[in-house]
Amino acid sequence: MTPDEYCRQRAAASGSSFYLSFFFLPRARRRAIMALYAFCREVDDLVDECRDEALAAIKLAWWREEVERVRSGRPLHPVGLALQEARRAFNLSAGHLLDILDGMEMDLRIRRYPDFAQLSRYCYHVASVVGLISAEIFGYREKATLDYARDLGMALQLTNILRDIGEDARRGRVYLPEDELKRFCVPVKDILEGRYSENLIALMRFQKERAENYYARALAQLPPADRKSQRPGLIMAALYHALLREIEAGNFQVLHQRVSLPPRRKLWLAITAGIRCGHAGKK
Repeated sequence: MTPDEYCRQRAAASGSSFYLSFFFLPRARRRAIMALYAFCREVDDLVDECRDEALAAIKLAWWREEVERVRSGRPLHPVGLALQEARRAFNLSAGHLLDILDGMEMDLRIRRYPDFAQLSRYCYHVASVVGLISAEIFGYREKATLDYARDLGMALQLTNILRDIGEDARRGRVYLPEDELKRFCVPVKDILEGRYSENLIALMRFQKERAENYYARALAQLPPADRKSQRPGLIMAALYHALLREIEAGNFQVLHQRVSLPPRRKLWLAITAGIRCGHAGKK
């Protein structure tokens, strides 16, 4: 199995919405984004699935060394080999890959965030940086596109946090800022034990509105000249924005279940968003 085949299988097996957005890309860019996605899956799954935190830390340290090997041209892992090619083709920053690993290490050490400023730092490392690398792979003309990519990453991660509140709580993690839990009079114990309340619904609605603001800000910053090249990100925005509204439509019942969009709806959203971007590029 070649490194590209490994990354493609890793991406396809995840069943993620991201995979749908890759098919609008030319072959070289598609290979590069799949390498990035496979890297993110490798290190994220490592943190989520390895119950021994000391062992997980050792494995993350190995990946940090692997990024340095990517930088020096001597990677060992299939994902590292694919990333090396992507880095050469699109001048990707190894420092950004290390930033992602910093975010994974935060997941090992931190179970609570005191305020949104601290949560934003985490979101930057695990999502906004991914957006910045992706923007480089997709291609852009104007620097404002990087502001769009950073804020879109934040919007997607805030949507993930809202969707995964129950799942994260079962792992002992609560990503809702502690000062906001207090402001809405929601004991963290209610989240850990899966208890709904009017106050909790109000808090989640507040989080939803924050994510909406990031979607709006991101899209407002994307220059028209770069809409077509950034089509995969816009497809992701359409899918995750629809998911956010689905969560709201279900009255934020996320403690006991994982809300998702039906596959046919996801495919339809991806196709229509892709077509809109294509038309925008012809104007």
